[in-house]
Amino acid sequence: MEGTATTDTVSDSDFLKEFYIPNYILVPESKPDSTPPPQLPQCPVLVFINSKSGGQLGADLFKTYSTLLNENQVIDLGKEPPDLVLRRIYLNLEKLKSNDEFAAKIQEKLRIIVAGGDGTAGWLLGVICDLKLSHPLPIATMPLGTGNNLPFAFGWGKKNPGTDVQAVMSFMKKVKNAKEMKIDNWHILMRMRAPKEGSCDPIAPLEPPLELPHSLHAVHRVSPTDDLNMEGYITFRGGFWNYFSMGMDAQVSYAFHSERKLHPEKFKNQLINQSTYAKLGCSQGWFLASLFHPSSRNIAHLAKVEIMKRSGKWEKLLVPNSIRSIVCLNLPSFSGGLNPWGTPNSNKRRDRDLTPPFVDDGLLEVVGFRDAWHGLVLLAPNGHGTRLAQAHRIRFEFHRGSADHTFMRIDGEPWKQPLPSDDDNTVLVEISHLGQVNMLATDGCKSKSVNDPSSPCCHDAEDKDSDEEDLAQAEEFRKFGAADTFRIPDEVDISQLS
Repeated sequence: MEGTATTDTVSDSDFLKEFYIPNYILVPESKPDSTPPPQLPQCPVLVFINSKSGGQLGADLFKTYSTLLNENQVIDLGKEPPDLVLRRIYLNLEKLKSNDEFAAKIQEKLRIIVAGGDGTAGWLLGVICDLKLSHPLPIATMPLGTGNNLPFAFGWGKKNPGTDVQAVMSFMKKVKNAKEMKIDNWHILMRMRAPKEGSCDPIAPLEPPLELPHSLHAVHRVSPTDDLNMEGYITFRGGFWNYFSMGMDAQVSYAFHSERKLHPEKFKNQLINQSTYAKLGCSQGWFLASLFHPSSRNIAHLAKVEIMKRSGKWEKLLVPNSIRSIVCLNLPSFSGGLNPWGTPNSNKRRDRDLTPPFVDDGLLEVVGFRDAWHGLVLLAPNGHGTRLAQAHRIRFEFHRGSADHTFMRIDGEPWKQPLPSDDDNTVLVEISHLGQVNMLATDGCKSKSVNDPSSPCCHDAEDKDSDEEDLAQAEEFRKFGAADTFRIPDEVDISQLS
């Protein structure tokens, strides 16, 4: 029943036992609390909370969850990073499960709740990828950020939640009833020759060039057989689950994150945050891009774009000259729950060899936008951006040009990317498929799975033909080492995560 956590026949105490994990599972070397073993929970959970997200909401949620569950099940990400927590618990479970059926069942049924923005959710997803578990832990996302695209895509909503006991227990009930859904991991590799002058390192909002964005980190070696892995080259890598974008939308996001770092006291409310975001879109010229945004920063002038479908051959992607922002989308949720790809009608799918947009099909949907007015089309029924392609791999190649930088963004985390300043240098950004993770989805899930019989071959409503859209027309990528592939560095201030 909506708004209540339990049924009339089940007490709150019995309900909470379904989620409870005893200390001897969570704390190595501790003894079982009772004999015989406690009741086996049907939905044991670990709760990771960014206590600095959502103003005071994160801290309030931490208190509520700690009251309802074993306090060792509830982790404040501001005090302990998730990789250390999960490694400790999984090492303990591996040691216990050979002689302890209870521990084995906990490991089999374990689920994750992460409360924070999209950046926080991405942090957890990256850590779980790096653990290389035989069965990746399924994750439910509790929306505490500004856009909350990840929670919205899987039916958890986009508004900040209630923090009282009944609201939290209602959410826990949904977690227990949620179904698992696989989604694709996407790996991003960025390589460049060390410039003769200046730097091509990514620049985070209001940080010196030596500070990396949350989504990327430098590596010294990629693969023993990597042709570009030689002296004089710089390599960054990271991962995303929802989208990679480049251009004016990322520029507005960069301005928003910079403003939030300068004046954190002004960003305590989701509605205020969204209003500030809209104002920055105006001040950055996103609504009047044709007047204020130089054409030298349009995507076609900045980079050569290539895509690979499933044939294993690279082909050039023709990007219209008017496109100022490009989005490589995995989930049907962008910019606060909007769907830039929309629903191509049957004629478009046939003529352009398009498939329905599934989250586990190994394909990204590539969409372009001219300006913010073009983006507002998404608010209309059947609205969509300029559909450019579907791709299994995507490559952006930047040479020296009239622009000295552009802006990029991964799952809400933006950075300013310097571009080559001499003729011998090239910045290469390559996106490729890299396995899958498990999400938890409610009945209201917007995402569709290629393996789910209930997923329609297309979405409910098809769009109408658009003449404008007609203008836009090897081997498996090497898998990189597991350790630290997506991990956010320990020194990162998580209050700046979305």
